Amino acid sequence: MDVKQREVRPFSVSGLRVRTCNAAEQQPDTARIGPMWEQFFVEDIFDKIPHKQPDSFMYGVYSNYESDASGHFDVTAGVAVTAPSEDFPQVQVEGGDYLVFSAKGAMPDSVIQTWGLIWAYFKDNPQVCRTFATDFEVYTSPDSVSVYIGIQDSDGFSRSSN
Repeated sequence: MDVKQREVRPFSVSGLRVRTCNAAEQQPDTARIGPMWEQFFVEDIFDKIPHKQPDSFMYGVYSNYESDASGHFDVTAGVAVTAPSEDFPQVQVEGGDYLVFSAKGAMPDSVIQTWGLIWAYFKDNPQVCRTFATDFEVYTSPDSVSVYIGIQDSDGFSRSSN
């Protein structure tokens, strides 16, 4: 898998939000992320969020981590915004260094497989430490996703700005 390091400037995303944990997401009766995304599409939330940045992509933002990959966290499905909205919660994506994992293919299978590869990557590379501050998915087309994982300062990767 092609992994790149990028520096990201802070930005805000508004949309739907759920709180969950990876263990809950493994069971269909307790999973919350899939139903949230279904609501996002069925109710056409993308077009209903006020203050959307022009040409915003669709984002899935992971934030408010309780601890690490085993703890609870928030997931927000939304768009980049220029101002808060009363109707939709907002999350601030932290600026800093991120590793970017990109994939193409049918959703949601492609993004689920990408997360599996991300977990394997960090297991195989313990010298690279996640920040567990904010991580995010960027959906640039119906079959293309890039997952940005916040990391502590690290050397050894090609760097580019977004």
